Amino acid sequence: METQKFKLALIQMKGEATNDQNLSNAVEKVKRAASAGADVVVLPEMFSCPYKASNFPIFAQEDGGANWQKLSETAAKNGIYLVAGSMPEREGKNIYNTSYVFDRQGKQIAKHRKMHLFDCDLPGGANFHESDTLSAGNQVTVFDTEFGKMGLMICFDIRFPELSRLMIEKGARMIIVPAAFNMTSGPAWWEIMFRTRATDNQVYMAGCAPARDEKAGYVAWGHSIVVDPFGKIIQQLDEKESILYEDIDLARVEEFRSQYKILKSRRLDIYQLTEK
Repeated sequence: METQKFKLALIQMKGEATNDQNLSNAVEKVKRAASAGADVVVLPEMFSCPYKASNFPIFAQEDGGANWQKLSETAAKNGIYLVAGSMPEREGKNIYNTSYVFDRQGKQIAKHRKMHLFDCDLPGGANFHESDTLSAGNQVTVFDTEFGKMGLMICFDIRFPELSRLMIEKGARMIIVPAAFNMTSGPAWWEIMFRTRATDNQVYMAGCAPARDEKAGYVAWGHSIVVDPFGKIIQQLDEKESILYEDIDLARVEEFRSQYKILKSRRLDIYQLTEK
């Protein structure tokens, strides 16, 4: 490993009505981030379609489809690692909320299907049920880069501490989270979730959200964020369209872990977390 330093770019973009509009917008912003020196570029959750459960089957594409091809090509042309947010993926009768990761040559090096589906029923009749149209993934996703190992989860996955801990056990020093918290969950838990997972695991956390569109059926909180292994918010956007750039040094993970020996202090003689 030559260096653990890299420039991260989180693209906070609004969603449009069609897949082609969203894909074109994403590609243009990825090029902009690469031109600014980004090594790792991240797109938001469900960047390719309006965030509505009934839209997912309509917008879904098979693995290796047109979107996949364009994203692979974009990573290669710009010489970057691309964490392609997430988009609906069709496999047989099942639809998944899926994130692909491409390396600098455009090769797919990871694929994460959202493991925990977001269902809510709020006072006043507001509700959202991903499980109406989506199937859940079942893989803990960690991938290699020239800078070190990184974990990948999608939105509601961050709620479950077991998943992030399993990623740490697999060597992840940063966890990337394409996520679309809403106007209720965002103010209440966005910062708390990222700071808690960073602190518990002494790891960098990066959340890439859609920009807020008050006219959309699902209004996103925005506020893409980077938190360091000490639990400090390094940088956070507001709700508007923007690109967050942050210089990351994964060597600092070991620095924090050597000072505060949280992970080493676990009582593995009494409890252990295992992956089935």
